[in-house]
Amino acid sequence: MSERHALTIAPVGPKMPRGLRLLLAVLCGVSVANIYYAQPLLGQIGSDLSLPPAGLGFVVALAQLGYVVGLIVLVPLSDLVNRKRLIALQIVAAAMGTMIVALATTSAQLLIGMTVAGTFSVVVQVVVAYAAAISDPDERGANIGVITSGVVVGIILARTVAGAVADLAGWRAVYSGSTFISVLVAAVALTMLPKDTRSHSDRSSYVHAMGSVVTLAITNRLFRTRALITLFLFASFGALWSGMALPLSEEPWRLSTTQIGLFGIAGLVGALGAIGAGRWADQGKAQRVTGASLVVLLLSWVLNAQATHSLVLLAVGVVALDFAVQAVHVTSQNLIVADEPESAGRIIGSYMVFYSLGSAAGAVTTTMVFDAAGWGAASILGGAYAFAALTVWTIDRLRTGPALWSWEPRPGCDDQGVHTDGQGRLDHWSVVRRVVRRNGSQGRISHVTCSEQ
Repeated sequence: MSERHALTIAPVGPKMPRGLRLLLAVLCGVSVANIYYAQPLLGQIGSDLSLPPAGLGFVVALAQLGYVVGLIVLVPLSDLVNRKRLIALQIVAAAMGTMIVALATTSAQLLIGMTVAGTFSVVVQVVVAYAAAISDPDERGANIGVITSGVVVGIILARTVAGAVADLAGWRAVYSGSTFISVLVAAVALTMLPKDTRSHSDRSSYVHAMGSVVTLAITNRLFRTRALITLFLFASFGALWSGMALPLSEEPWRLSTTQIGLFGIAGLVGALGAIGAGRWADQGKAQRVTGASLVVLLLSWVLNAQATHSLVLLAVGVVALDFAVQAVHVTSQNLIVADEPESAGRIIGSYMVFYSLGSAAGAVTTTMVFDAAGWGAASILGGAYAFAALTVWTIDRLRTGPALWSWEPRPGCDDQGVHTDGQGRLDHWSVVRRVVRRNGSQGRISHVTCSEQ
C-alpha cells in the first residue's frame, strides 16, 4: 500500500474492499446502538431501579447530551490525533459506559453510565470522516452511503434486539452484551483498519472546530434554519421513540419488551424508504421534499395518538414518522455542505449538536407529559414539535423564495450552472470563492460584479 501526500491518509487502493466497508458500517452500528438500547427497556429499568415514569426520559436524554459533549470536544480530535487509534479508544471508552450501566444499582450510577456511553459513541462521526479520507474521490459518496447505512440499521436493531434480549435475560444483559461486542470490534478495528499517516493539524484548528457550532449558527443563514428545523424534527422523533414504550407496556396492551422492540422494524421500513431523499435533493427538489416530509411528520401524530386503541394505526404512524424524519435529515445535510464540501466534517458535526439536543428534549418532555396527562397529551406535544419544524421551514421559504412549492435549483448550481445557496438565490460570495479556487494560483482577479435579478 503506497502513501500519497503527507497531509492525507494513505488510500486503501483504487476501490475500498467490501470487507473494509462492512467493518466500518459495523463500527457505526455497534457504536450508535449504545444510545438507543434503552428506549424499549424504560419500563424494566424504571421498575428495577425504582425510577418514576417522569424521570425515565433522563435515561435517554443524558445519553444524547453526552453525545453533544462528544461532538464538540471529541470529534475535533480526529483532526489532531491518529484516527485509527482514536476510533479504537473511543469504542472501548463507550464500552466502559455500558458496563457501568449493566452493573448499576442506583439511578445515579445508571445515569453516569449512560452519559459516558453517549459521549464516546460519537466515534460514529470519526468513522465517517475516516472513511471519507481513505476513499478514492470517485467512490467516496458511495462508500459513505454504505457506511452510514450501518447507523440506521444499528438504531433499528438496537430497539428490536434489546427488547428480545431483555425478555430472555433482563435489561442488564443487553448492556453486558454490548460491552463485550464493543471491546471485540475495537480490537478488530485496531488490527484491521489501514494506518493513519497524516501530518496532524495544530491546536488552533482544534479550538476553531470546537467553536464551529456557534460560528455557523450566527453567520450562516441556511445552516441556522436547517439546525432549527432539525432541533424540532428530532424532538418529535424522540417524543415517539422514548415515550412509546410507556403506553404499550400498560393496559390494554401489556406488550413485552420484545413486542415493543418489533416496532423498530416498522421504523426501519420508513427510514429505508427515504433513501432517495438525497437523490431528490441533487435533482433540485430539496425544499419540496422538506416541506412535504414535514407535513407527513405532522400527520403521523394523528396515527401515533391512537397507540392506546390500535396497534395497526400506530405501526403506520411509525413508518410515516421515520420516513419523514430521515428524508428531512438527509436533505438538510445535503444542503448545508453543498457550498463547502471540504468542510463537511466540521459542518455536519455542528449540525448533529442540534440533532442530539432535540432528541434529548423530546425524551424528557414526553415522559413528563405522559406521567402527568397520558399518551394523548404526549402525542399533542410530539405534533407540536412537528408543527414548529414546519413553521420554521415555511417562514424561511416566505422570506427567501417566491413560492413555497416552487422549483429550486440544485444546491451548488442552477440549471444554467450559476452558483446558488440552495434556496434558489445567487450566492455571490460562493461565486467569488469558486473563482479564487480556480484562478488564485494562476492569475489575478481584476474585477467581479454580481447583480441579482
